[in-house]
Amino acid sequence: MTAGQESREAQWLKWRSVADLYHAFFTGLILTVVTRRGTADAAEFVFRVFRRQQQERFLPGLEKLGLSHLPPAVAAAQYHYLSNWIGGVHVEYMYESDRKAWIRYSPPRWIWRGTAICGVPGEVSRAMLRGWHANNGVVLGDLRLGFVCTKQSVDGQDGLEGYYYEYDHPLELDQRLVFARHLEAPLFDPAKAPALPVDSWPRPRLEKAYRNYAMEYVKTAAPVMVQVFGPEDAGYLLRLTGKLIGMQYFDEIARAFQVNRGGAKQFVNFLRLLFDSQDDVVEISESSGSFEMRQQSWKLMEGVGDYSAACTKVLEGLFEGLAAGCGRHIPVHLKPAKGGKPPLIWSIG
Repeated sequence: MTAGQESREAQWLKWRSVADLYHAFFTGLILTVVTRRGTADAAEFVFRVFRRQQQERFLPGLEKLGLSHLPPAVAAAQYHYLSNWIGGVHVEYMYESDRKAWIRYSPPRWIWRGTAICGVPGEVSRAMLRGWHANNGVVLGDLRLGFVCTKQSVDGQDGLEGYYYEYDHPLELDQRLVFARHLEAPLFDPAKAPALPVDSWPRPRLEKAYRNYAMEYVKTAAPVMVQVFGPEDAGYLLRLTGKLIGMQYFDEIARAFQVNRGGAKQFVNFLRLLFDSQDDVVEISESSGSFEMRQQSWKLMEGVGDYSAACTKVLEGLFEGLAAGCGRHIPVHLKPAKGGKPPLIWSIG
């Protein structure tokens, strides 16, 4: 392996570690809402997150993946197969006809990582399907398209699966997602699955897309949290989740960054690599053993129309938790910023 190849591999490892951190934050956020607010609030939150993602990304994603010309059921299923495959999700696609195509999220489920799946109520999983899968026909302008769910992992079945089906008549709201637990998806044949064109999806693009896939969930979830629960409650839940996840994941991320545990200096170096790996610009100054990090950009929240200052609680919580994972008594403080927008000035140590 050449020096250039080694450098690229090291960069991609950092991107994947950032993806793991934000992936864990998103899953943790749902569990925080389940345990602190209850199942109904968690289901409402998940519904709104996935409906917002679907409205913002489904049609542009079809164009980007070259699927817009396909029949609605096939286009919807192939979209879920390819877009989730890019993000590292275990997913399968099975074509049955132009009016019926299956999608299956096999174990282990990406969104409910590890033991998290034990804390997810079925109602919360159904909310994801209501938010996205059930609404694809509406977005495509074909009210005959619905989703039939045949299994749910959180109910103890061996995956989440179902099929898109184009009926002979327009569907009412409550007909767009139905359940048929007596049915089972056909076996997956990788040779018959759609594939991304290699020329337009080279390795560097795939690696960055893998990172962005996880980060986009947080980009969507933070403002939705504020809109649903209000800035005070949302800020508390975002910060608490960030702190818990940061404490749990410091060691894992630090290994990819090749940073050891220690004091403020080691933690500032860790944050410098984290900012770089999520495409943010930061300026660092030191005085008498204390550090100031001037975060000039927060790419994650760029372009969010309903951005709230409460969204900064994502970073506050994560940095506090990561600092605790790095070493004891490393104070992290965010100085007040107008509207919670960059530059964000962090005092470390």
